[in-house]
Formats: sequence, structure tokens, C-alpha cells
Amino acid sequence: MSNLIKIDNEYKDWITEVSKRFRQTQLKAAVKTNSDMLRFYWSLGRDIVGLGEKNNYGSGFYKTISEDLKDIFPDIKSFSPTNLKYMRYFYEMYPEILNRPQLGDDSENELNRPQAGDDLENAIFFIPWGHNKVIIDKCKGDSAKALFYVKKTLENNWSRDVLLNFLDTDLYERQGKAVTNFALTLPAEQSDLAQAMTKDPYRFDFLTLREKYDEKELKDALINKAEKFLMELGTGFAYMGREVRIEVGDTEKFIDMLFYNTKRHCYVVLEVKTGKFDSSYAGQLGTYVVAVNHQIKSEEDNPTVGLLICKDLDCKRYYKS
Repeated sequence: MSNLIKIDNEYKDWITEVSKRFRQTQLKAAVKTNSDMLRFYWSLGRDIVGLGEKNNYGSGFYKTISEDLKDIFPDIKSFSPTNLKYMRYFYEMYPEILNRPQLGDDSENELNRPQAGDDLENAIFFIPWGHNKVIIDKCKGDSAKALFYVKKTLENNWSRDVLLNFLDTDLYERQGKAVTNFALTLPAEQSDLAQAMTKDPYRFDFLTLREKYDEKELKDALINKAEKFLMELGTGFAYMGREVRIEVGDTEKFIDMLFYNTKRHCYVVLEVKTGKFDSSYAGQLGTYVVAVNHQIKSEEDNPTVGLLICKDLDCKRYYKS
């Protein structure tokens, strides 16, 4: 019995240690993404300043940029005119930050050891965007004051509400204006700052900005659009499922999407391909249609219809067994 208790306790300790490592890894990933996003925002703010100075754009400048970026990234909320203005203010608050030598890309080294030199100023990239916007609003172009509150936020794991409280009580003026270097470390795992960073909606928005999607992401996006299109037709399409399992010989296969058309009284197999049309896709779709006819379709149903959608939109083809 004592051995079992010992093993059980060791196992519990191990599970606790694994969960702690996992939370730390999650937090490092969130901090890294947050940093990349804010560096992008800073650079976009710099570009906006340069464009405005060069071309003397009027009041509709931000609306134009916002609309053009939304045409390219229709699902991204970060490119509102208001947020674009904050990106400009962000650059103007710290115009020299990215012109100085930067820390390395290794987030573990970057965040877990004492830093030197410009690390206080690099710290602006390690608090959430919402925190930065509050500091921008309250510090009105005073970068020394802004950096003071950035440092205090990181040192004390402040939530945005706590930060606002100290901004409103003039902590900077009461504690003196000297701002010194400090050790740039990960936020405490369960702190308000860590929670804000891992749940920041801007961070999730930024994650969809990658230009090069892997194939699964691209396929998922195409499937979502195809599903929405068919459901909005209002012509009797009923959604039956995604990744529907069928058997082809001794092999297990999965149909991208399966619908039932209540007007035609037939199943509709939908296959989505991320590349240009290839004749092999037609053969695969035909195989799935036959399988549905034999494994899912009832005697009362009409023959199954196959729909193939490729990334090149001219490649919509229907197959009927």
C-alpha cells in the first residue's frame, strides 16, 4: 500500500509539473505573439506618418487605409480608422525604439534573464495593446511618463483597470520621474496581466494575418465559405456534417462535407481542394458519391450529387451517379 501511495504522489507531482510547464509555454507564446503584433503596429504607424507627411493627406486618410486593408483582410477588425490612429500615436510616442539594437528572437532568453540598455523601452512590446492605448491616452506624448507606467505594469502584473487607477492618481509625479532599467521577465502565470495577454482579442486577430496559410487553414476557410454559400441559397440544403466517415474497400475515408437537399431528395457530397482543378479530384469525388449511395442513401432517396470546389473558382463541377 505504501508503494502505491508513493507512486500516486509522484504521479500527482508530475502532473502538476507538466501543467505548470504547459502554462509557461502558453504564456511565452502569447508574449511572443503580442510582441510581434505590436512591432507590426509600430511599423505601420511609422509608415502612416511617412505617407501623411509626404502626400499631405486630408481627414479621410485613415478611412481610406482602413477600407483598403479590409478589402485585403475582410475578417480582421484591427484595421479600423480609430485603431490605425492609435498605431500612429504609438509610433509617435516612441519614435526611436526600433531604430536601436534589438533583443534576440529567443523569447526564453529575452524574457527570463536581466536585461540591459534599451530593454525598458523594448518593454512597450510586452504589454497588451489595450494597456498601451490607455497609456497613450493618459500620457499625452510624454514618453518618459509612458515608459514609467509600462515598467510598473510589467513589474506588478497590473490589469488594465489597475493601470487606469494609478494613471489617475498621478503615481508618476508622486514617485519621481527617474526611470531605470529592470529585468524584463514573464508575467506571473495567474496574474491579471497574464490573463489579459492570453485573452487579448487583438492577438487573436493578429494571428489570422499570416500571408502564407498552411493547407489545412486554407481548406478550412474554403469549406466555411462553401458551407455558408450553400446554406444561404435557401434551396433546401440541410447540413449533415463535416469529415463524414465512409469506407472505400478496406480504407477509411472522410468526406469534406455532406448535405441533404430536401427538394431534390438526395444527398450532396461536397469536396474542397486548395489547388487548381485536377482530373484526379473528379475520380475521388465520384468514388465518394458511389460510397454514399451504397452506405448512406436509402431506397427512397434520389441518386447522390457530387460538388467539387477548387481554389480556382471556375472549377465547380457536379457529378451524379
